[in-house]
Amino acid sequence: MGMAMREQVVIIVGAGPSGLATSACLKNLCIPNVVIERDDCSASLWKKRCYDRLNLHLGKEFCELPHFPFPPDAPTFISKIDFIKYIDDYSARFEVKPLFSREVTDATYDREVQRWIVHVNNTCTNNVECYSGRFLVVATGENSEGIVPEIPGLPEFEGEVLHSSLFKSGKDYSGKNVLVVGCGNSGMEIALDLSNHGAETSIVVRNSIHVMNKELIHMGMRLLRYFPMALVDRLMVSCSIWLYGDTSKFGIRRPEEGPFLLKCKTGRSPILDLGTIKKIKTGDIKVMNAIAYIRGNEVRFSNNEKQVFDAIILATGYKSTIKAWLKDEDGFFIEDGMPRAKYPNHWSGPNGLYCAGLSKRGLFGVSEDAMNIATDIYSLFKDGLKDKILL
Repeated sequence: MGMAMREQVVIIVGAGPSGLATSACLKNLCIPNVVIERDDCSASLWKKRCYDRLNLHLGKEFCELPHFPFPPDAPTFISKIDFIKYIDDYSARFEVKPLFSREVTDATYDREVQRWIVHVNNTCTNNVECYSGRFLVVATGENSEGIVPEIPGLPEFEGEVLHSSLFKSGKDYSGKNVLVVGCGNSGMEIALDLSNHGAETSIVVRNSIHVMNKELIHMGMRLLRYFPMALVDRLMVSCSIWLYGDTSKFGIRRPEEGPFLLKCKTGRSPILDLGTIKKIKTGDIKVMNAIAYIRGNEVRFSNNEKQVFDAIILATGYKSTIKAWLKDEDGFFIEDGMPRAKYPNHWSGPNGLYCAGLSKRGLFGVSEDAMNIATDIYSLFKDGLKDKILL
């Protein structure tokens, strides 16, 4: 009661690449907007919650944000440090100035005034702020919060348990026996880093996965511009077999569906191998079955094998937390916080609600979403509704 309402045209929640790109695209069309971010910096996932050796896995042409290409002399695969600099340069170029340390507590569409009402806790001052906007863009991303799986005995594990979002370097685990749970790109790369730093490393591989390298995927993404996905997938699998052989002998099964089709259908990316497979083949990294249960510091696996570990790294992915604060009466988002509609129709919802960066298509999808959202909002201005929107 008595709280000052801060009027905006577009409210963007999240200052990762999705939020920054959307703001820049809107600014490019002279549409006022504000970016609200719960952390104290932009792109906090990259700056605070990524392991040290992480670099972009896709070529730079697939990772650029709208209206701001990488320099021509930049390497094909951008380092983490250079990408963070690129993000900061992007914000400066388009004068995107997020409001940091603002955690959204609730966002509701007021049908009477036809505006989104967003309440925010300023974690620096502990004051509540209220924003009103004709449009709301959810840009908090797919990686808001780390997923900790329910494994019998995990809470009582006597060693260290760490989600991959908190892992920095394998040098902290030299000489220790470490189990990595999760065989996505993060899990595979963390296992490699641990092994390179002298840890006795094992990794749980439950699902079938495609194994490629960065150059092969880069070639495949370029070929998709000219050839059908089914043909490119067959080529990718053939090349993978030629490069890596029969990986099932080492506990890694290939899916029946091709890598790009699987990515489109499920969002699961192929593994971009940086040396992990070689270490698996030599036995320096051991592939384990699913965990049955944990007792003390001993882990028993589904094949009855058991082993003692000093630490468990959970490379078990992330989840969206949108449903915790968005009052989504029209059911635009499903229970896991992802849009109900599938790509390419996922980004636009009812009552001026949009989402950016939730297509499971990486940074390339972020750019598509940002441009689509800005163009859609601009069309309302162009059609003579500008005065109504600004009211």
